[in-house]
Amino acid sequence: MESRPSTERGPVRSRSGVQRLAARAGGCPGPGMIGERVVSEAEWDEAQARNSRYRLLSAAVGMVALAALSIPAMALGARIGSGVLRYVESAGILLAFLTPIMWVLVGATAREQHRTDEKVRALTHELAGALAAADREAADREVQVRRQRFESRLANALDMAEGEPEVIDVIERSFVAVLPSAPVELLLADNSHAHLLRMASASPTGSPPGCAVDSPDHCPAARRAQVQRFGDSDELDACPKLRNRAEARLSALCVPVSIMGRTVGVIHATGAPDEPVDDARVEDLGTLAKLAGARIGLLRVMAETQLQASTDSLTGLLNRRSFDARVSGVRRVEPVVAVAMADVDRFKELNDTYGHDTGDRALRVFAQILRDSLRADDVIGRHGGEEFMIAFPSCTALQARDALDAARVHLDTALTVAGLPRFTVSCGVIDAVTGEDLAVLTARADAALFEAKRRGRDQVVVHDLRGATVEPAEGAADGVAAMSRQLR
Repeated sequence: MESRPSTERGPVRSRSGVQRLAARAGGCPGPGMIGERVVSEAEWDEAQARNSRYRLLSAAVGMVALAALSIPAMALGARIGSGVLRYVESAGILLAFLTPIMWVLVGATAREQHRTDEKVRALTHELAGALAAADREAADREVQVRRQRFESRLANALDMAEGEPEVIDVIERSFVAVLPSAPVELLLADNSHAHLLRMASASPTGSPPGCAVDSPDHCPAARRAQVQRFGDSDELDACPKLRNRAEARLSALCVPVSIMGRTVGVIHATGAPDEPVDDARVEDLGTLAKLAGARIGLLRVMAETQLQASTDSLTGLLNRRSFDARVSGVRRVEPVVAVAMADVDRFKELNDTYGHDTGDRALRVFAQILRDSLRADDVIGRHGGEEFMIAFPSCTALQARDALDAARVHLDTALTVAGLPRFTVSCGVIDAVTGEDLAVLTARADAALFEAKRRGRDQVVVHDLRGATVEPAEGAADGVAAMSRQLR
C-alpha cells in the first residue's frame, strides 16, 4: 500500500531548516532519528498521507466485507435455524466471517499508526535538539559579540591615550568593567626589567590584591607566559606568593602582560577560595593584557625614539635643535631669562695629550656637573663640540654667574674623584631681551665667552645689553656656595 513520495516535494533525503540545525548540532543515531537517517519533511508528509489512506481503505474494506458477507450469512442462518433464532445465528455467522478481516484491518492500521507516531516522536526530538542548538549558538554569538565590542572599545580607548598615565587610567577602568567585584592590579617591570611595580589597581574595597612578587622572573605567570589559576592558596601547587596574606585563604588569577614579545608584567586578581572565574572574563583580561601591552610598548618605543632624536648621544643633554625649541617655549611664558655659553678650556690639547676617550669622559663629567649643580627648570644643551648652552628661567645674568661659579667649584672636585686630568671651563652670560632673536642671544653669549677666554679662561663673564663686561661685586666669591644652593 505504500506510495512513493511526490516529486513536487523533492527527494526524500532533503532537509528542512530545523533539520539542518539539528545536523549542525552534531545529531547522532538516537531520539530524533530513524536508524541512521534524520526524518525528512517529505517522509513526514508521506507518512501522514499513508495513514489517511489506511483509514479510508479500512473503512471501505469493512463496508464491502459487511455487504458481501451479510447475504451468505443470512442464507446460512435461515438454513440452520428458524424463527427468531435464525437472525441470531445469521449475526453470529456474519461476526465469525468479519472477525478475521477486521483483525487484519485493525492490525494494519495500528502498525501504520505506530510508524507515524515514531516519526512524530523523531520530529519532536529533532525539533527540541535543533532549538537547543539554536539557543547554544545564540548564546555563543552573544558572548562573541560582547567580547568583540569590548575589544573594539578598549582598542579605541588605548589608541586615544597619548601617554602611559592615560593608558593606566584606561586599564583601571577596564578592571572595573571586567571584574567589578574583585580586587585587580597590574604589575609592570621597570626599565631594568628586574623589578615589578604596581602601575594600576581597582578594588571594591579600595585595597589592591597586594602581590608580593618583586621581579618578572619570580612570577609563575610571567615566567611561563601562561595564564595561571589558583583555586586555593593553601593547595600544594598554589603560588607561594599567595600565602601569608591578610585575607588568609584565597583564589587567584594571573594573566601575563607582554611588551614587544617579552613578558614584563602580570594582571593579578584575587577572590574567595575556589571562587570560579568565567572563561569569558579570563579572555577579556587576556585581551586587555595584549592590547595594553602593545600600546605601552609602542609609547615607550616612541618616547625612546623621541629622546634619541632630541638628546646628544654622548652627554645625554639636549642637542642644539631641541635646546633652541625648549628655550623658545620658555621665553614665551617667562619674561626674565639668562642665557649662558660654556666651553671646556684647551679641549684640543686634552684630546691630543690624553686621547679622545679621555676627552669624551671629560665632556660627560662636565655635563653631569651641570645637571647636578643647576636647577631642574634650567635648560641645558650641548651646542656642539666642547660648547654648552644653558638657559636660566626667572634668573638674571648675575644670579646665573653665581650658579656657574659654584658648578666650576664642583667640577674641580669631580675630576679628582673620576681620576681625570684637571681641566677648566669658561662661561659667558647675558640677559635675554624680550622679542630678541635666539641667534642674536647666542651671538651675545658667545661674545661674553670670548671675553672670558681673552681674560685668561677659567672664569665667568657677564655682558650687559650694550656688550660691556659687568664686573663681579667684591666678596661675591664668598656667596657662590649659598647662591648655588638657592638656585638648585
